[in-house]
Amino acid sequence: MLAGMFVVLEGGEGAGKSTLAAALHERLRADGREVVLVREPGGTLAGEQVRLLLHERLAPWAEVFAFLTARAQLIAEVIRPALARGATVLCDRFEASTFAYQGYGRGMPVEALQTANRLATGGTSPDVTIYLDIDPEIGLARKQGETEAVATGLENLEFHRRVRRGYHVLGQGSLPGKWLTLDATRPPADILADAAAWIGLPWQPPG
Repeated sequence: MLAGMFVVLEGGEGAGKSTLAAALHERLRADGREVVLVREPGGTLAGEQVRLLLHERLAPWAEVFAFLTARAQLIAEVIRPALARGATVLCDRFEASTFAYQGYGRGMPVEALQTANRLATGGTSPDVTIYLDIDPEIGLARKQGETEAVATGLENLEFHRRVRRGYHVLGQGSLPGKWLTLDATRPPADILADAAAWIGLPWQPPG
C-alpha cells in the first residue's frame, strides 16, 4: 500500500486557508484519491471541545497545552490511521502555528515548545507545509466581525505582525521541498494552481 501524504495549510488570520483547503480537497477527490480534511484545534470530539475552551483567554502554557491536547488526539484518532491506509490528509494548521503564535506571537521559548510538540505528536510531522502569506492588516480586515475565532485570532495588530515574522523564520529554516510560501492576496484560482502543483496534482484548466 502506498504511504499517505500529510499536507498542512498555515497562515495568519484571514489568509484563506479554509478556502484553499476546501478547493484542494475537491481536486484530490477528483484525482481519485482518498482525502481526509481536518482542522486544528478540532477534528475530533475532544478537539472540538478544546476549541471551545480556546475561546477563553488562558494563561500562556495553559493555551499551549490545550492546543497540544487537541493535536495529540487528532493524530491518534484521525491522522495516523488515515496515513497508514494511504490517504492524503489536509490539515488546517498544525505545529507551525504553535511556533508562530505561541513562540513568536506570545514570546514563549521556541525550544521548549518544540520539545512539548514532539511529545504530543510522537514525531508525526507534515510532508509538506503550504503557507499563505498576508499582511496582518489585510487579513484582520477580512475577518472583521467574525465571532468563531479562538482567542489568539483576536489579539492586536502587533501580535499578528510578530506571528507573521515567525512564519517567515520557519519558512527560511525549513528543508527544501517541505515549505511553500504563497502570496495570499493573489486570486484564489492562482493560489490553488500553485498549491496543487506543489503536492503533485495534475494541472487543470480554470473553470
